[in-house]
Amino acid sequence: MKRVSIIDVAKQAGVSVSTVSLVLRQKGKISAATIAKVHAAIDALGYVHNVAAANLRASTSNLIGLILRDFSDSFSIKVMASIVQELEKQGYMVFLGQPLNEGEHLERCLLSFKQQGVAGVIYLACDPRHPHLPAQIRECPLPLVVVSQSLLEENCCLVMRDNRQAANLATRYLIERGHRNIAYIGGREDDLIRQQRLLGFHSAMAQYGLALRAESTPACSDDTQAASLATRQLLEKNNTITALLCHSPDAMIGSISGIHHTGRTVGKDVFLTQQVALIGFEDMLHVNLTSPSFTYVSSASEETGRQAAALMLRKLKEPELQTQRITLSGQLIARESA
Repeated sequence: MKRVSIIDVAKQAGVSVSTVSLVLRQKGKISAATIAKVHAAIDALGYVHNVAAANLRASTSNLIGLILRDFSDSFSIKVMASIVQELEKQGYMVFLGQPLNEGEHLERCLLSFKQQGVAGVIYLACDPRHPHLPAQIRECPLPLVVVSQSLLEENCCLVMRDNRQAANLATRYLIERGHRNIAYIGGREDDLIRQQRLLGFHSAMAQYGLALRAESTPACSDDTQAASLATRQLLEKNNTITALLCHSPDAMIGSISGIHHTGRTVGKDVFLTQQVALIGFEDMLHVNLTSPSFTYVSSASEETGRQAAALMLRKLKEPELQTQRITLSGQLIARESA
């Protein structure tokens, strides 16, 4: 069976080959009627546009390399989905890489991107303990956009969460509901996300003239058992605490267990002394399935993905674009736990 060519499409539509090419590439000022004729001819003949070949001829690419190291992180997964959706709307495809480490695996991933001819790279940073990018990413010669959950000390195009704003917002919400003894549970001491949120927590408490004890911000490893133990020990030492900011989904789930171990319950009524209010910082996939449902500050994951995709497209169109740093604020979603 003869393969249908762009020449066949042009003959069928009664237009020039160059006009068909412009329609396929969505370039130039072509009338809606002509575009309709070309697409009708494509459908009638069953023509399949070879994008890779077209890119090669034009020395362009519609591929974007996306590096995601941690598939267990719900924020990164939702950011990735948003990036893919936004880029596909603009005719781009995503080439996904998941290097197991920042050494030879990351090098092989970038080499594979180069071999595939990607136009740019989006890197989802995953280690909240380091303020710097891996050397291979920092030295990447392609247009680069970095997405991070914490502040990075890098001169790169960056889209990140405002953790300080999120904790400040959550703390002010609790204070305005009558809470005066508030604690922060979870995160390791060297976790940059935790450090930024504590700054927001401290500033909100200071704004309202409230004292903050050092023991009210216990650090612990990122698992439910550690968070449960830390919560239990905290409440046993200070039974006047009525609200907790939970570092992660695991910290929130662990805190519920710790609260129950001390004979108290989860709830937002500050006047019922046995209740402890909880606020998280993740729009968890199962947030509506818990009882009580969790109050949280959204991570703005979908908007983060949209902004990262838009920034990459800008860099591709404007190679000399100055470094951009986009910081996204979360929105407090009030539910039953606080």
